[in-house]
This record gives sequence, structure tokens and C-alpha cells, in this order.
Amino acid sequence: MNSTTEPQVCEEWRDGSEGSVFHLAHILLFLGFMGGSGFYGLLYLFTFLTLGFFCAALWAWSLLCTTAAFLWSFALFGVCLGQALHVAYRLRSVSFGKEFQELYSCLFKRLGVSLTHFGKIVSCCDAEIHSISKDHCFAIEGKTPIDKLSVLLSGRIRVTVNGEFLHYIYPFQFLDSPEWDSLRPSEEGVFQVTLRADNPCRYVAWRRKKLYLLFAKHRYIAKIFALVVRNDIAEKLYSLNDKAFDGSGHRYDLRLPSYCHMPGTELEKTDAFLQVPVQCERTA
Repeated sequence: MNSTTEPQVCEEWRDGSEGSVFHLAHILLFLGFMGGSGFYGLLYLFTFLTLGFFCAALWAWSLLCTTAAFLWSFALFGVCLGQALHVAYRLRSVSFGKEFQELYSCLFKRLGVSLTHFGKIVSCCDAEIHSISKDHCFAIEGKTPIDKLSVLLSGRIRVTVNGEFLHYIYPFQFLDSPEWDSLRPSEEGVFQVTLRADNPCRYVAWRRKKLYLLFAKHRYIAKIFALVVRNDIAEKLYSLNDKAFDGSGHRYDLRLPSYCHMPGTELEKTDAFLQVPVQCERTA
């Protein structure tokens, strides 16, 4: 008499506590896959995946015929847990002081710069913050060489030329963006303005040669600096434009020729003056 082995019959689905764990696992997995980019996005992703696969492993453990599902869920749980711990460790290793955190939030985070790239930027300046006492100069007109790029972190800087006030520099604005952009990497120059502290100031500075070496290694960082420096220059030009007036009291637009803001009578004189050569050519 041949004995036949009957196949093991799996238990029917029971929508009890096991079913709730099954649904919770997939909800957590769904939330995990909605994570964004960057370190915080990865931490969010792997945290929810770890919880989701843990719940899936619990569900598979409580039922028959789910050995393979349990093994896969438990293995993925271990992998995601390891990734979450690794990302958390890296996130802690690239943490910065309060002032550098504020610099990142105000200047670089909105451009999508990752903490890894910002860490390279901070390392380039040796994570060092400089101070200026009240009424001391950051740069003197015609004397101070242009050998660094600096961002003001706190305080206020007064910019003057030949003793005349131009504008103020406020926190998280560059101190020397026009000077930096005016020179090529191989060129040297001196400041054409004087920068004096109105109150105690703190700033971060990158040495010119060291920063160009960083740009050569990381083209992405070079593009980011080109963007923020030129945006800072544009803001300074607009602030100057609001304060610039000609001898007649008319606003002088730095973006346009000065005759665009002359009174009507002077414009007519200018047109008549420009038409004289044309008439002389026709006569000849």
C-alpha cells in the first residue's frame, strides 16, 4: 500500500491582527518610497523602509507557508537598517556650527547644494570664522590686496570710496564679490573701495588660490559660487541705483545711459546736436 503525502494546506486569510500588520507594513513602505533626495531624504527613506520590512517580517512569521516571505523581509529589514545607520552617521559627521548652518540655510540650501558639497566648501576655509572690531577696516582703498572671497555672517559693513558713502553690506552678503569677479585667476589687484565695520562683525573667508583649487576639482561648486557671487553683485548694483542722482537731482540708472533721465529740454538739445553731422553729410 503506497502512502501518499497530502500537501500541507495553508491557513485561510484572517483579517485579524496579522492582517493589520500586513497593511501597516505596506503603508510604511509606501511612505518610505516618497522620500526626497539628500541626506535627510535618504534617512527618511531607509527609516520607513526599515519599519515596513520589519512589519512584513512579523506578518510572515505569524503565518504558515510564508517562510520565503519571512526570509526576504527579514533580509531587507537588515539591509535597510544598516543603510539608515550609515546615513545617520554620515549626517552627523557633516554637521556644522551654528553660524555655518545659518550660512548654508541662507545662501546654499535654496540652490540645492548638498551637505556633502557644503562640507567641502567649509573645509576649504578650514571652518574658521574671523572677527572685525567696530570702526576697524576689512579693506582700505588702494592698499588691501584682493586675495580672498568673504561672506559677512553678522554685523554691518560701510562701503565708501574717496570718503563718500556707497552702500552697506549686511549678513550673508559677500564683502568683496565685485573685486573677486573683476579679476582672472592669474591676475592681482587691490580694493578700489574702503570697507569699515559699523559694529562688531564676523565673517568667513576663502583664500583665492585655495578656492580655485577646489573649483578645479569640483566644477559643480565652481558653478554654484559663480551664481551666488554674480547675484550678490547684481543686488549691490540695484542698491547703488536707488541712491544715485545726477547734478540736476534726477535719478541716474546704472543700467542705462545717463541721457535717458535728462529733462525734456536737454533731450531736445541732444537730438539737435546729433542731427548736425547728418545735415553736414547731406550738404557735402
